[in-house]
Amino acid sequence: MLSLSQQAVAVRSHVDRRLAEAGVDVDDVLRGRLDRHFGRLFEHFTELYGERADCLDQLTALVVAIARAAAARPDDLRALDAAREADPDWFLDNRMLGGVCYVDRYAGDLEGVRARIPYFRELGLTYLHLMPLFRAPEGDSDGGYAVSSYREVDPALGDMEQLRSLAADLRAAGISLVVDFIFNHTSDEHDWAVGAVSGDPAYAEFYRIYPDRTLPDLFEVTTREVFPDDHPGSFVQLPDGRWIWSTFYHFQWDLNYENPAVFTAMAGEMLFLANVGVDVLRMDAVAFIWKRLGTACENLPQAHTLIRAFNAVCRIAAPAVLFKSEAIVHPDQVAEYISPGECQLSYNPLQMALIWESLATRDAGLLQQALERRHAIPPGTAWVNYVRSHDDIGWTFADEDAAELGIDGFDHRRFLNAFYVNRFEGSFARGVPFQENARTGDARVSGTTASLAGVEAGDPFGVQRVLLAHSIALSTGGLPLLYLGDEVGQLNDYAYLADPEHAGDSRWVHRPPYPAQRSAERTDPDTDAGAIYLGLRRLTQARRETAQFAGGALVGFHPHDPHVLGYQRPGAEGTVLVLANLSEQERVVPSEAFAAMPAMAHDLITDVDVELWADLPLAPLQFLWLQL
Repeated sequence: MLSLSQQAVAVRSHVDRRLAEAGVDVDDVLRGRLDRHFGRLFEHFTELYGERADCLDQLTALVVAIARAAAARPDDLRALDAAREADPDWFLDNRMLGGVCYVDRYAGDLEGVRARIPYFRELGLTYLHLMPLFRAPEGDSDGGYAVSSYREVDPALGDMEQLRSLAADLRAAGISLVVDFIFNHTSDEHDWAVGAVSGDPAYAEFYRIYPDRTLPDLFEVTTREVFPDDHPGSFVQLPDGRWIWSTFYHFQWDLNYENPAVFTAMAGEMLFLANVGVDVLRMDAVAFIWKRLGTACENLPQAHTLIRAFNAVCRIAAPAVLFKSEAIVHPDQVAEYISPGECQLSYNPLQMALIWESLATRDAGLLQQALERRHAIPPGTAWVNYVRSHDDIGWTFADEDAAELGIDGFDHRRFLNAFYVNRFEGSFARGVPFQENARTGDARVSGTTASLAGVEAGDPFGVQRVLLAHSIALSTGGLPLLYLGDEVGQLNDYAYLADPEHAGDSRWVHRPPYPAQRSAERTDPDTDAGAIYLGLRRLTQARRETAQFAGGALVGFHPHDPHVLGYQRPGAEGTVLVLANLSEQERVVPSEAFAAMPAMAHDLITDVDVELWADLPLAPLQFLWLQL
């Protein structure tokens, strides 16, 4: 019996012959990458599809497609591949700063994005995530997450050549382009979907379509409703009476990855985008991509194998490209997607949720616990830390973590939902409920950072909360991400209620158009916009100048006060101690907390020296970055 590595060598010889027969150019660089990564691709592909009689033929067809994409890769992107292979930790630099926006809402179209490159450089961005910009159904398309073609830009935004040109211009400005790779599902208008429903044999098994409710009923015993306002269960009925798997909205149909032809087809779409100049692919809905009867059809082992196989594809054809996972699941499961061989980047939904939790409770407990227990991830990977995203806020902390601190998870989520939608007396927040389920009491929260932090309500501490929240995202380690417009304190946009395409989705309240007036005020410190913008600029500049903020190493620090958050960022040039008062009252960190530290430190934000061998007062919502 041949070992897995011996089987890979034997299959590789067969693949090399097929490449030669197909006339695919395999240069020394590609041959070297095949030598390094084919074994991993073989392992993952056969783990998924090894029981199929056509597994070898399917794998061979995949490698031919990979080699053709590699041969078509532009010279400037080949040079980028080589540079990033030589410096694989490039994205861990303390100068990294991300921004995210919808093209139409923020800039009108792709040419509008190009026109804002000088502003992106002023802000210090090195990473720009453009929300879904591919062709999608007219009307409601889940904000573009129902893709009708991965090779066509939404005509209202531009075309693929403009995206290619924009990617080059961003790269010249030192900014990496990030787009969503929506690979769990397509829109019901995608050519694959149309073909599958019509019985086209090429696409008949690209989706999970059932003639009656027998299997759907069995699956739904263990799956959950994601968007109950849209449709019950995990399936929607086709006009001809059949049922198709649809985890999210009824017009988003899940792909069937048990069919290896789906994997090869999506690998082709992924490499097409890589060759356009995309640097990072946000792997959407990673938890849902594999289904198995009798399970929740979330976070299955095969989902990880599938992403690792896609990762191996990229390492061969486009090694400059990184994956970023989007998994809003239990914290333990979020971390399972993070590794150099799977997703090198991952959203940090736990930290985001607990930043808001700590501001509501004025208590550091859950956030302190998470930083000390759940922050560490493998070398060569990074968290993407954010205060908010395009999506809602869900309270993703683990109930067992909360219980250790005497907190009932269910009751605490009810409190947080009430607090952030202004149903709790004394709340400073002006959020809006999302997908509120009266039967279960479940809900999430929508709202811009400024509106959730109290700026909309006129709370005197609103601006400082915005800055404190961002100071945590900027200083904990990883790649910080700003939702563009939040850096000038944009407020909720209630005009979404008048738009029939958006009125049923409260997340549009925090996707406002470009805040032109606030942007014009960004250098005036007497305005909310200016106070927030100039405050964030001080933070981002201090981060860029401080080597300890590179990478993700973090050590806990206990300030001896439940209202004060503390942690340390160690580095070769010393340690930075971060302290943050989460309450609206002055707090004092006693001198004994600093017993093992030097007598003096330097605050990187205010550029003043701070005495540590004495009690240290912190003003309401004050935060310090102390260079020891």
